[in-house]
Amino acid sequence: MSSDIHQIRIGLTNNHPCSYLADKLERVAVAIDPQMQDAGNYEVLLANGFRRSGDTIYKPHCDQCQACQALRIAVPDNLPSKSQKRLLNKARGDFHWEIKPTMDEAWFDLYARYINARHRNGTMYPPKCDEFSKFTMCDWLDTRYLHVYYQQRLVAIAVTDILPSSASAFYTFFDPDIDLSLGTLCVLYQIELCKKDSKQWLYLGYQIDECPAMSYKVRFQAHQRLVNQRWQG
Repeated sequence: MSSDIHQIRIGLTNNHPCSYLADKLERVAVAIDPQMQDAGNYEVLLANGFRRSGDTIYKPHCDQCQACQALRIAVPDNLPSKSQKRLLNKARGDFHWEIKPTMDEAWFDLYARYINARHRNGTMYPPKCDEFSKFTMCDWLDTRYLHVYYQQRLVAIAVTDILPSSASAFYTFFDPDIDLSLGTLCVLYQIELCKKDSKQWLYLGYQIDECPAMSYKVRFQAHQRLVNQRWQG
């Protein structure tokens, strides 16, 4: 762990039901030093297992569970697997991506359809524009929006934080009616973006092995997990 991390002040939330594991309680440690809220310091915190929600920087700090492990991809060492190559080949021609500073006007309809189809039992349901904005927006980060189009129709947006030597895949939503692994495709496009911009790391948030919806993350080559404050490949 960076020595800088030992110096920051941490606040702990109360225990509450876990959003991912039904039989567990969760709480988080929140970084409460305002000086940590800039791109450089946040990148250090990312490397030490923190994430953000809006402007709030947090890290799981559960009493009896260590299921959440931060996961990142070493961008220069990543190569697509056979199945990921097939996905890219299938998408080639009809699909393309663009990175933008704001979201297209049609974003909320796409987001609402995604939440209603995939996450009716989650904390984002029912979908609300203002709550999504509070969740994703951050005054002190360069947040960009990777748009994926099928022909000319918007089918996915990957909210992506751009940092000095890395990027963070913050949140992705997509057309639930398209029979294609759009979540995986978005990560592959984010890797392309990182390679184009010479980024070292792409952070994918937390991996929970007991959560089937997260299993796609470990299928990316050159991924690392943060275990006991050490990144392991």
